[in-house]
Amino acid sequence: MAINNSSRDNLQLNEVIVAMVPWPEHGHLNPLFLLSRFIASHNIPVHFLCLTARNHDLKKRLQDVRRNATDENLHFCDLSVPKTEAESDKDLLLENLGKFICEKCHLLSKNTKRLVIIHDCLMITYIRDLHSIPNIKCYSFHSISSFVRYSTFRQVLHTVDEDQDKLIRELGDEFPTVESTFGPHLEEYIQEEREWKLNSGVVMNSFRELEGKYLDSLAIHAEDNTPVWCLGPFHMLLESSVDSCNRSVQHVSLEFLDKQDANSVIIVSFGTTTTLSQEQVNELALGLEQSSHKFIWVVRDADDERLDTENNSEGKDGKVVLPEGFEERVEGRGMVVRNWAPQLEILGHPSTGGFMSHCGWNSCMESISMGVPIASWPVHVDQPYNTVFITNVLKIGISVWKWSRREEIVPAAAIEKAVKTLMGTPEGEEMRQRAVELSNKIKNSVCHGGLARKEMESFISNIADN
Repeated sequence: MAINNSSRDNLQLNEVIVAMVPWPEHGHLNPLFLLSRFIASHNIPVHFLCLTARNHDLKKRLQDVRRNATDENLHFCDLSVPKTEAESDKDLLLENLGKFICEKCHLLSKNTKRLVIIHDCLMITYIRDLHSIPNIKCYSFHSISSFVRYSTFRQVLHTVDEDQDKLIRELGDEFPTVESTFGPHLEEYIQEEREWKLNSGVVMNSFRELEGKYLDSLAIHAEDNTPVWCLGPFHMLLESSVDSCNRSVQHVSLEFLDKQDANSVIIVSFGTTTTLSQEQVNELALGLEQSSHKFIWVVRDADDERLDTENNSEGKDGKVVLPEGFEERVEGRGMVVRNWAPQLEILGHPSTGGFMSHCGWNSCMESISMGVPIASWPVHVDQPYNTVFITNVLKIGISVWKWSRREEIVPAAAIEKAVKTLMGTPEGEEMRQRAVELSNKIKNSVCHGGLARKEMESFISNIADN
């Protein structure tokens, strides 16, 4: 859904260059990769600065998707680090990544009238030397929702909001705290962000019809008039979905869905970094089996981003171990997909009626945009706040288990109940209808003339014009 703006076609090659600086974890990489392709589609060169291994994954993905001719404007700048360094000292890795980014940006700035840097907000600590580049404009990208930013901002700075205070009273211990999610260093980070002087704007993967209230509240408490750009959902920026691949053979999960009734299948997936204990895997399998509902369970084996290797659900070869005979018992009704599945395409399939998710913001945005309600199972950081937003504010989902009991193993009975509620009750159908209504709002907003589309056009003009 690229903007048809002929004035951008005449942009001189080095009038402006964009340097994209992601936080090197998959949940942060993906949104900025999508934004990079969107900006590149306007004949603006984009340089994606990250670790070699991460860029390799994105290059492979770019080979698989339906490429636009303007993808040639997207360039990957790789930083290779010794394996021992990456394993032994994450801070050292990030410091070296920051030095590489600053050096590369200095070089890029010599080949353009203006260098636009869009960086993940978590990278501020490591890119402070950018201040010495005279011809730059910096935009800070937040991978979390406005609801999360506002909620944590209030908790750290102790501001008053009657509506949210009422919600906190209603939820009691189920409303997350900074201590139980982000940890003790968030206040220090918020202060560091507020002191960051190289900020020409904030970029969010959201849209105003969804989170306008919280965006407005954040603006009230801001110490400056820094503009906020809501450009989401990022996966809808391009006309051909970036997750729609040029595969000659349809993925097996989609073949399975083609044979099912409308809204009859729940997809179960917990993102790229969540690892369940063996006991929890067994309970999840039992809950899905006893629910009698159809499902697709995306099971991820070990990858090089997972830091915690203790008490995980993997065998000696790194493969997740499912209960003996489970796949045979659910054959025809349930499907297990190892490591990767086309999540966006699955969510957009008419047979998909629910999503059991860790409630990471990327997954939330994909699910909302496709009109699919969520059974939320948060694990850490922003996910518990997203759960509150999904279940108590938007009312398009349910919680699988209480956040206040997060240290416990979630029993099969609770999982079974959540699936049955979402997939087979009037309550679940009401959530689904509300999700569909939000999906329609999003689709109208990203169409030409819609609010989100106008904001996208405004952002491109802002970075491209002097």
